[in-house]
Amino acid sequence: MKLPTLFFALSAFLCGQLLAAPGDDVVQLDYPSSKADGELSCEAHFYLWLPPKVRRVRGVIVHQHGCGQGAQMGCLAAAQDLHWRALAEKWDCALLGTSYRAPESDCGAWADPRRGAREIFHRALRELGEKTHHPEIGSAPWCLWGHSGGGWWASYMLALEPENCVAVWLRSGSAFGATGTLTDAPPPAVPDAALRVPVMCNPGAKEKDDERFSKAYESMVTHFRDWRAKGALIGLAVDPQSSHDCGGSRYLAIPFFDAALAARLPEKAGPLNPMPTDAAWLAAPFSSEAKPAATYTGPANEAVWLLNERIAIAWSEYVRAGRVSDTTPPPAPHDVQLRDGELTWKIRADLESGLRGFLIERNGAPLASLPEKMDDSTVFQGINYHDTPNDPPPAITFTDPAPMAGAKYRIVAVNTAGLKSAPSAEATDP
Repeated sequence: MKLPTLFFALSAFLCGQLLAAPGDDVVQLDYPSSKADGELSCEAHFYLWLPPKVRRVRGVIVHQHGCGQGAQMGCLAAAQDLHWRALAEKWDCALLGTSYRAPESDCGAWADPRRGAREIFHRALRELGEKTHHPEIGSAPWCLWGHSGGGWWASYMLALEPENCVAVWLRSGSAFGATGTLTDAPPPAVPDAALRVPVMCNPGAKEKDDERFSKAYESMVTHFRDWRAKGALIGLAVDPQSSHDCGGSRYLAIPFFDAALAARLPEKAGPLNPMPTDAAWLAAPFSSEAKPAATYTGPANEAVWLLNERIAIAWSEYVRAGRVSDTTPPPAPHDVQLRDGELTWKIRADLESGLRGFLIERNGAPLASLPEKMDDSTVFQGINYHDTPNDPPPAITFTDPAPMAGAKYRIVAVNTAGLKSAPSAEATDP
């Protein structure tokens, strides 16, 4: 994925402030807490990345963290995630990470968007649009990904503004079907339009019998069953490998959003396309076998709803193993530069399986790998509990410890399935 340098001047405006963010291609917007009635009572921070050379932003992919100090700080590199950026770049979408700094005892201060988070979210989109000279961001539709308390927020936003939602992924949290509460107010009514938005409920199997997280698991299953009984386009994908952490959920979430964006984004600015249902597949809950809806023999209003055959196949793999296979190599690195012995390059991560690392060649022979040690569990940027990279993510650079005059270098990308790209073009010192 191209990572050009985009500098945005420091600029204070209204109650927000545009600041330097981690990575020189990320725009950060910060809002203070407010004591006014109806306004957000905690700090809110937004981190936006735009694909290089994007002409019109067609949507916003929102990565919403969960409750607690660890979540609100562990999410800071969300907009720098190369795997999620690959999805955003494919569809000319912005990638938005957030950080709401609420006390541990009052996650509902933002997880219930009716307490000011909805207004600050819209305001941030408008002002980020102004500052990046893409005012269409303020009215672009959303893919909402939410973890834990972020699932509460995403499920609320779906009910409040279904017309703005391309699709919604709920990882271990929903306000609908929950047996506990993060807020005193009951959930909003569910309009029929919300039932026409593709949704995936994604609990970790190890949450089920966990004293702390069993309610999150129950909320996922109950939300799925209640909404599916009403005809909602909703699925249930239980991750067999994880608890309340996000595990390998992105390997199904990214294809899920990819399919929804393909179906629903209009060619020109305007309302979202209705989600077609003629290609849908169905599966019995807690099974791993899906069939075309036309040939499914069980009760349809109890079945897992899957967007199409591609997602059905990926879902079947995911619920069995917690991962999704990939048989295609990643894109080759590009724009390889060598200056004073330092190699730099740009990369677009593999949409299906992300990025494990790089192999560096000198004069056609293997020289090194980045990171130095790679195995089947390696992810180049790392994936933490919150489905975001390690902070800060590693730099995409390499310095030859024993440079040779006139040497020619090439870079090979390796995805997390272990597949290698074609080598990049050669680079030599100018």
